[in-house]
Amino acid sequence: MNNSQQRGPGTPRTARATERSQARRAELIAIGRGLFADTSYDALSMDDIARQAGVAKGLIYYYFKNKRGYYLAIIEDAVAGLVQRASSTHDLPPMERVQHTIDGYLRYAEHHQAAYRAIVTGGVGFDAQVLAIRDAVREQLLGTIAHAAWGRAEIPALARTALVGWLSSVEGVTLEWIARRELGRGTVCSLLVRGLGGTLRLIEEYEPACPAPTRPPIP
Repeated sequence: MNNSQQRGPGTPRTARATERSQARRAELIAIGRGLFADTSYDALSMDDIARQAGVAKGLIYYYFKNKRGYYLAIIEDAVAGLVQRASSTHDLPPMERVQHTIDGYLRYAEHHQAAYRAIVTGGVGFDAQVLAIRDAVREQLLGTIAHAAWGRAEIPALARTALVGWLSSVEGVTLEWIARRELGRGTVCSLLVRGLGGTLRLIEEYEPACPAPTRPPIP
């Protein structure tokens, strides 16, 4: 029997084992989201996590090394979901793309409040790694907005500064909204979209190369 024949039967088994491992890791992350949503980071020990997840503590160490690694994996997974939901707009006209992006952002914050708060506020004690994850999210969202408005992700410094200011207000408004829930998501989305329109028109005054998209009718 040649080497390729010897390796052949093992390859599917290896692939299946990898798939099972990835599925198990994803399952533990999903469980962790619920745990950290209901209990603070410091209040949860690895024993608590393992008991509530219904697994051996060693399994969590195997996949994530320690509690911090587990927490960061949950945050990174949340970030991937947030960016994917907010930026799935490629086939829409510019202003519809902006509307869809902001609505997706709000929907994610609404349904994953603990993860959203951790991303925006910096996690546990302004954790540097969580802040780095947040900054990466901001960069991707800025790129999405810039591409929707001007068809490109690279933008002048003034435009970037103005958009960062708007995005900071989005984060503050979203935190207030999910805490108080006094307004409907559609109303909050409309406020943020119109705020972005004002920011884009202001950018155009200083940077004619970045014209604002056509202003949509007021809802």
